Amino acid sequence: MTEHEKMQKGLLYLAFDDSLLADRQSAKELLFHFNSLRPSQKQERNALLQKLFGRAGNDIWVESPFQCDYGYNIHVGNNFYANHNCIILDGAKVTIGDNVLLGPNVGLYTAGHPLNVEQRIKGYEYAYPITIGNNVWIGAGVSILPGVTVGDNSVIGAGSVVTKDLAANVVAVGNPCKAIREIPKPRIP
Repeated sequence: MTEHEKMQKGLLYLAFDDSLLADRQSAKELLFHFNSLRPSQKQERNALLQKLFGRAGNDIWVESPFQCDYGYNIHVGNNFYANHNCIILDGAKVTIGDNVLLGPNVGLYTAGHPLNVEQRIKGYEYAYPITIGNNVWIGAGVSILPGVTVGDNSVIGAGSVVTKDLAANVVAVGNPCKAIREIPKPRIP
């Protein structure tokens, strides 16, 4: 089994494998170009995101600077906005639904390192998928850790560290992040 296959299956893998290094280098080249474009170059910016991401929906905007590891594991729905300094470590799949807003300095981190010191020294890591539902708002400076799912319509307060799944229709805050209340369904007049 290749290191890439191990990474995709959530197994320990060697992050500095030549093939994975080449994939990350390819993404960094695209990101360098993306982050150098003028904001007015919307078509060029979106074309690069379409090339970088595994899936990029309609009406997406990612502010510069933006960083990721591979790009091809990022799947973004329609009407997506990521503010400045977004980082997505996408060793595993990152699925982002429709109508999602990310504040500045948001980090989505699928990658982690083993507790075993010998494994860490040898360069092993793991990656677990992150899923963000539809209509989610993630505040400034939020960190979402490996394996987390955020339910539809939820709001995560600024500075939170999300270590466990969050249900749909909740406001969640803190470190570790916890749901503090439900969001009522809107009343349609």
